Amino acid sequence: MVKDLFERIQNNKGPLGKWASQAEGYYVFPKLEGELGPRMQFHGKQILNWSINDYLGLANHPEVRKADTDAAIQYGAAYPMGARMMSGHTDVHEQLENELAAFVMKEAAYLLNFGYQGIMSTIDALVTKNDIIVYDVDAHACIIDGVRLHMGKRFTYRHNDLESMEKNLQRATKMAEETGGGILFITEGVFGMRGQQGKLKEIVAMKEKYNFRLLVDDAHGFGTLGKTGAGAGEEQGCQDGIDVYFSTFAKSMASIGAFIAADKDVIDYLKYNLRSQMFAKALPMIQTVGALKRLELLRNHPELKDKLWENVNALQNGLKARGFNIGDTNTCVTPVYLEGSIPEAMVMVNDLRENYGIFLSIVVYPVIPKGIILLRMIPTASHTLQDINETLSAFEAIREKLINGTYKKIAEATTVDVS
Repeated sequence: MVKDLFERIQNNKGPLGKWASQAEGYYVFPKLEGELGPRMQFHGKQILNWSINDYLGLANHPEVRKADTDAAIQYGAAYPMGARMMSGHTDVHEQLENELAAFVMKEAAYLLNFGYQGIMSTIDALVTKNDIIVYDVDAHACIIDGVRLHMGKRFTYRHNDLESMEKNLQRATKMAEETGGGILFITEGVFGMRGQQGKLKEIVAMKEKYNFRLLVDDAHGFGTLGKTGAGAGEEQGCQDGIDVYFSTFAKSMASIGAFIAADKDVIDYLKYNLRSQMFAKALPMIQTVGALKRLELLRNHPELKDKLWENVNALQNGLKARGFNIGDTNTCVTPVYLEGSIPEAMVMVNDLRENYGIFLSIVVYPVIPKGIILLRMIPTASHTLQDINETLSAFEAIREKLINGTYKKIAEATTVDVS
């Protein structure tokens, strides 16, 4: 007897979906209103927002708003129509690609409509069934989904663990010798949950011993790290050793879209083999023109990154001085680790939002181990020292309630639907 395809879906909503009736609209899928920035509206109240990735504060920069508006007036939302290969190619797309390539110190670049789909398709295009992929076990979901498309062998190494990397490179080398393929090594410039930089310098050094190509997802590093803002590779002095560099516009560029950069022969190959772009409508002119303005500001106004790091240091140093565990982040991503259950975490976040006016992202199992609550904050150049001090005071208050069992008692008295 053939089962109804939807039977599993109806009976098992998944590790996050099982909380939907209690969480949706508040803990997940929340509706933030008002202009993007540190102060927004949530459920009719003003909140201090630590959950948007507008690192450099460009979302409401007057020059950015004007560029977006002028592009919309000139081109509308539809132009250009069609995929780049057919009818959607323009001089502006080429200009943006050339400027991005120069900025990240690569020969060429290619625009992607979306970061998630783009890196998935890049991984798919770079390897054949004979090739071997080696990647970090804590890689972002977009990388994991890209690896899932691979019909050949893949190995994961322990997060940022050099010994595990080398062991898996040895395994991959042996396998590639048997299949006649090559090796693609994938890591991140910045791991977005915990905030550590990938060990790019050490990985590049391994090229002297092992024959592999390196793909780096630098979504959180682009614009925030390095002398010029060119990312984690520049920060670590090994940008030349990155064979394929990827970043999204959804973080420092405060927009949508992404790009890959590499040697010209690699980009030329990807242009003709990257399925997510070959068969997709070109990035609209509003986003393309807007990205040029954002890149101009990123290049020419280092004070934006300076202000970002002033806020990052104030927040992270303030948390550490108060005894909070922020792990080993060495980037703008600011995690705070606390011990507690998912129901306790929900009560705590409700308290933060309703009584302290603090809005931030909460991360729980299965993203991190059971019994751990991760509160992730994204400082931006738009935040102020007053915002930071207000947040530090709120954190001291909620920690005390977590330790003394206040949140546990509330959670136990609340009916939780986990069906």
